Amino acid sequence: MGLASYLKSRLVPAELEAQLNRIRKPIGSLGYDPWGFNNDAVKYGFTLTRQIYEKYFRVEASGVEKVPAEGPVLLIANHSGQLPLDGLLIGYALASRPDQPRIPRAMIERFFPTVPWLGNLLNDVGAVLGDPINCAKMLENDEAVIVFPEGVRGSGKLYRDRYQLKRFGNGFMHLAMKYNTPIVPVGVVGCEETIPAIANIKPLAKALGVPYVPVALPVIFPVKVRLNFGEPMYFDNSEIPEEQVTERVEAVKTEIRKLIDKGLSEREGLF
Repeated sequence: MGLASYLKSRLVPAELEAQLNRIRKPIGSLGYDPWGFNNDAVKYGFTLTRQIYEKYFRVEASGVEKVPAEGPVLLIANHSGQLPLDGLLIGYALASRPDQPRIPRAMIERFFPTVPWLGNLLNDVGAVLGDPINCAKMLENDEAVIVFPEGVRGSGKLYRDRYQLKRFGNGFMHLAMKYNTPIVPVGVVGCEETIPAIANIKPLAKALGVPYVPVALPVIFPVKVRLNFGEPMYFDNSEIPEEQVTERVEAVKTEIRKLIDKGLSEREGLF
């Protein structure tokens, strides 16, 4: 047994490795796909994520079985929490479901790949730069793709604005229509309180070249997280004015708001 195999056998639980081995990913001879995904990196990453998911945030995922088992799909969710914890938790929920698990790809903000080490690490576990071209290629490859249409407007929102959805871009809807891709809305409750920010230091953010510098305690609170997955939504590729595309986006946004409200109504407290 080589060193890599020995370490994997010691660090990655056998049942988790078996679960992930059920999910086939087309990778090259060096163990990577064209976007940097690596099977072994995912196994190590999900070993840590399982502890975060089950022990720290004690995630309850409802409706994850509604995500189609194959073919392209867009998982459209609300974004929050300063760090991309929501994408990580959604991805683990789908990869760990008992029947027909999938490892989704997450579209990440442009500044993450500029952070030393972090960009490569995110690529290893399936994240891809949040670019329409990348997303289109993912859908052509029949991937499940996590998209946060609020972007940094959502992840950097202040505590006083929690669970207030920011403006959605229309890009994801154009892709769903073009590639005949179902949209599964996801409501995330809990991540808003993991790193509550009371202000954003915009001059410092501009000087550092990052979208925001939050004023918050350097602590990630162990808030209980709820993920509610909705029914797939389908939109035809008819030629319609942009105003009608926006109406379709608003329909998705409305479903996400309902799922957020559901999660908020289910919670008995933050922890």
